[in-house]
Amino acid sequence: MTNRVPVPSPGVPLFFGQPGAPLVVIVHDWYGRLPWLEPYAVAIASKGFRVVVPDLYGGVCTVDAATAEELMGELDVKTALGIIDDIIDGERANGSAKVGLVGLSLGGWLALLHAQAGTPDAVVSYYSTLGEAEHGVIPSPVLLHYAETDEWEPGADEESFVARLKEHGTPVTTHRYLGTVHGFANASVPATADTRAAALAFARTVVFLENHLTD
Repeated sequence: MTNRVPVPSPGVPLFFGQPGAPLVVIVHDWYGRLPWLEPYAVAIASKGFRVVVPDLYGGVCTVDAATAEELMGELDVKTALGIIDDIIDGERANGSAKVGLVGLSLGGWLALLHAQAGTPDAVVSYYSTLGEAEHGVIPSPVLLHYAETDEWEPGADEESFVARLKEHGTPVTTHRYLGTVHGFANASVPATADTRAAALAFARTVVFLENHLTD
């Protein structure tokens, strides 16, 4: 328990950018809502988006992998998907006509699951897949960022996942970042972070969101 660190505004989403702008929901990785996500969200909001970052762990985060695995195991998936739904509904009521999801690791998996309902207009996933048993049709365009080396179990069937997306007619773009491992975008965990790869993935993410969420 000592590796569980309180987050600011526990359980409350963080909001950036102007209400009514195209919405981007950033879904944190298995470590929780670590500090690096705030500048990441601010940078996306600066491109003209309304950005919301939920806290799916009820007020805690960690930089310890074993603790992250515990927190991920305690997560109620239906509750997490419901939190994303509530954010989207609230921001649509404020005028956000189009919606994008950006998910990392665990958050990427949740974003891909959520997209099967047809709600978002674009999905960006970092180092995540869906297994064959949980994969339905994703109608929106998908951007997938993958590490060169990834021992996390959901990353084991990347090729079959991408093949299923294409078979179902999902517009899909994939990028693999040489020399990286799972979590390369997470600046709060220096042991796995890769600044160059993270910057390139961010730039590609912004272009993708602009192409699909703005006129």
